[in-house]
Amino acid sequence: MNDDVSVKRVKRPNLPRSEAMYHGLRRAIIERALKPGDKLPEDVIGERFGVSRTIVRSVLGRLNSEGLVDLIPNRGAAVAQPTLEEAYDIFEVRRSLERDVVRRLVSKITKTDVEQLKAHVAREEAVKASNTAESIRLAGEFHILLAEMAGNAVTARYINELVSRCSLILALYGRPHSSDCAVNEHLEIVAALQKGDSEKALETMDHHLEAVTERALLSAPVTQHDIRAILDEYAKP
Repeated sequence: MNDDVSVKRVKRPNLPRSEAMYHGLRRAIIERALKPGDKLPEDVIGERFGVSRTIVRSVLGRLNSEGLVDLIPNRGAAVAQPTLEEAYDIFEVRRSLERDVVRRLVSKITKTDVEQLKAHVAREEAVKASNTAESIRLAGEFHILLAEMAGNAVTARYINELVSRCSLILALYGRPHSSDCAVNEHLEIVAALQKGDSEKALETMDHHLEAVTERALLSAPVTQHDIRAILDEYAKP
């Protein structure tokens, strides 16, 4: 499972190239700039990120362990393409884990936690009309932030991976991202947690994830795009 559960945006001036490449590729996948099934040629990635093929293979292996990249013998790497059956299983597990997060958090959430959640949702609100990619990423990071606050590190790691894989599923099968729905429902979840209303928080989370699941399991057209141009954007410091 993925160990990268932090959603805080921290400046990393001395970040090793392998880590910079990992975060860049992961973000490109989560923000759906790289689509399910897109080939990930080692030479192109190495050139764009300024790293050796050895580093490229190591990072692709790390992303493979998180379910974001498929490594196909004799054919190279590609952005993962979860099957419809896997998609249902992933969303089912995610709903179960996020219900547990809400149960834990409703009795222990602090004023500081509430302020941090509201600040995060404010960031979602600020970008929802102008930056679909960042809106998608922030919507997922809201759920990771809840899991971190709940205090169970194992659950937080699992949810981090599941949120990332759900992004792949939405890119492969889903309707376009609905930032209005995400922001409004996230605000309702925060309000219920702030009041200590476990029933309302669980009900709102269930409704929210049911809506996401419904969006996820519809077919979407496949388009072609230039991987070099995409990687140039995500290879920036």
